[in-house]
Amino acid sequence: MDQYIGLDVSLKDTAISIREDGKRIWRGKRASDPKLLAQVIRKHAPNAKRVIFETGPLSTWFYHALTAEGIPAICIEARHAQKILNETLNKTDANDADGLAQLAEAGFYKAVRVKSFDSMLTRTLVGARNQLLSISTQLSNQIRGLMKTFGLIIPKGTGRVFDGNVRELLAGNDDLARIILPLLEAWRDIRKRAADLDRQLLAVARRSQASKLLTTIPGIGAVTAVSYIAAIEDPDNFRTSRSVGAWLGLTTRRYQSGEVDYNGHISRRGDNHLRGLLYEAATVLLTSASARTESSLKSRGLQLRERLGFKRAAVAVARKLAVIMPSMLRTGEVFNASAGAIA
Repeated sequence: MDQYIGLDVSLKDTAISIREDGKRIWRGKRASDPKLLAQVIRKHAPNAKRVIFETGPLSTWFYHALTAEGIPAICIEARHAQKILNETLNKTDANDADGLAQLAEAGFYKAVRVKSFDSMLTRTLVGARNQLLSISTQLSNQIRGLMKTFGLIIPKGTGRVFDGNVRELLAGNDDLARIILPLLEAWRDIRKRAADLDRQLLAVARRSQASKLLTTIPGIGAVTAVSYIAAIEDPDNFRTSRSVGAWLGLTTRRYQSGEVDYNGHISRRGDNHLRGLLYEAATVLLTSASARTESSLKSRGLQLRERLGFKRAAVAVARKLAVIMPSMLRTGEVFNASAGAIA
């Protein structure tokens, strides 16, 4: 007989439920250690067919570690699972594990693709860089806001210009300087660390032929190219290139009930950061006057801007970019400026 296992994973402990022939045969709780859980599964479910758990902070580690132990691990979409698990009267980890085991036995779940550790390492690099840039912006805004209180308006400028303007305005105001200068030093240090991660990111982009290929698209830089490749990994992960646009939440939502049938805003599902990068790339493509950006894609996007407005046109161009890029990765061809009109 085959056994079906549900794992309700948390940071400290993992609830385990094992089912066989429509009945629960064992359940318990162990520390959230994949090797320990693999031992428990081999002991109580020697013929394990499916071991499922939901997406979460530990899902990448669990999936690869359990798979390496020979366990048939499957990571499933948490949103879908929760709609069923929420029907349970008493919400406990043990009951959630039971529900997951039932989903495993029924086959009623949506498996998700778990990224490799290499891809996650790249995404971590991009995320750390973005976090430092965000902190830098917050600190500079904080400095500007604090100094306004005393009538010291910092002129526009970034980097060394900003640093010089702040120090110049603080000259002769020692009491305020003792408060602001520590913030300014922290701002400078954060920018240095962000620059270090920038160099690492550019090095990753230079080593990747796929990244070099994608940067032939106007508006696509190293950060967007590396983020895109880390997100989709292999273009063959998608049945068609058009699926990538929907996967990134760039397609419109539809609502139909009775006589009502309309399309709403984009779904905004998937990778928020990558979707934002593609929107920025589309904005650059539509607003840049450079001859390098001239293409059929831009021409069609400008036509849509006249008819639908800038934001909708930018979303349409971003969706088209998401569709074009996997095709380029499959064929190894550079961006064709005469092709790529928006469907």
